[in-house]
Amino acid sequence: MRLLSRYGDRILGRIVKSLLALLRRSDPDRASDVCGAIARTVGPWLPVHRIGQANLRAAFPEKDAAWIEATLRGAWDNLGRVAGEYVHLGQLWDFDPECPNQGRVITDDVDLFVALRDDGKPALCFAAHLGNWELPALAAAAHGLPSAVVYRMPNNKSVAEEIIRIRAPLMGRLIRTRPQAALEMAAALENGEHLGMLVDQHFSRGEDVVFFGRHCKANPTIARLARQFDCPVIGVRVVRLPDRRFRIMAEGPLALPRDASGQPDIAAATQMINSVVEGWIREHPDQWLWFHRRWR
Repeated sequence: MRLLSRYGDRILGRIVKSLLALLRRSDPDRASDVCGAIARTVGPWLPVHRIGQANLRAAFPEKDAAWIEATLRGAWDNLGRVAGEYVHLGQLWDFDPECPNQGRVITDDVDLFVALRDDGKPALCFAAHLGNWELPALAAAAHGLPSAVVYRMPNNKSVAEEIIRIRAPLMGRLIRTRPQAALEMAAALENGEHLGMLVDQHFSRGEDVVFFGRHCKANPTIARLARQFDCPVIGVRVVRLPDRRFRIMAEGPLALPRDASGQPDIAAATQMINSVVEGWIREHPDQWLWFHRRWR
């Protein structure tokens, strides 16, 4: 059985490498369009589509079946586009601070990003699987923010190597989720770096929070590090716009809830962060990854 598993992993790795090579031969716009169309077509037939249906029914009980299916088609389209854009990440980032609303990537939060770059302090940045969620990490590296990005290593070794090969030249320090990751994150903040991570998935050892009216486990790492280092906490999200453009939006620094000692309260701060993320998703529900078992 183990031999079959290794053989299957090799086949998957070769398939992924071949698909990425094929996408590289296209331009970012065509790769995004083609992969979005494929995901919209194939996604609703996959078993995980039922997870998305159940999640949306629970999160938006007032919505009808037509709205749910339309929202999930949008979510599949976004996921496919993220996949198609992945090999072209270096070409996607064209932001010009002098003309912040004219390129493929736009923002109204230049002042906040400049302040983060120039204040000489470390910062904690949380994000969610919205729009193209890889772009905030590109933003930091492209504009001189010393940064570190926490990421989850895919189980398939070949796929993981391809992802690292794409990310490494474009992003700051890459911190893989593993037992020693906490020490690496602390070291990054001690060095004055800006630490970014996605916080919107199930975390079995996490804090209990309410998310879309339902209880679930959430990653408390941002809150714990904020308590340890007392540094700014910023929420960063990407909204996909028409014509293959993106808007990057920032929120913060957040005034985290504090306990009787004056330190950030880990449970309450984790809830605040997840409430911020919920608000983002409610604005653009068709751009979030509903196919994950967030509630268990």
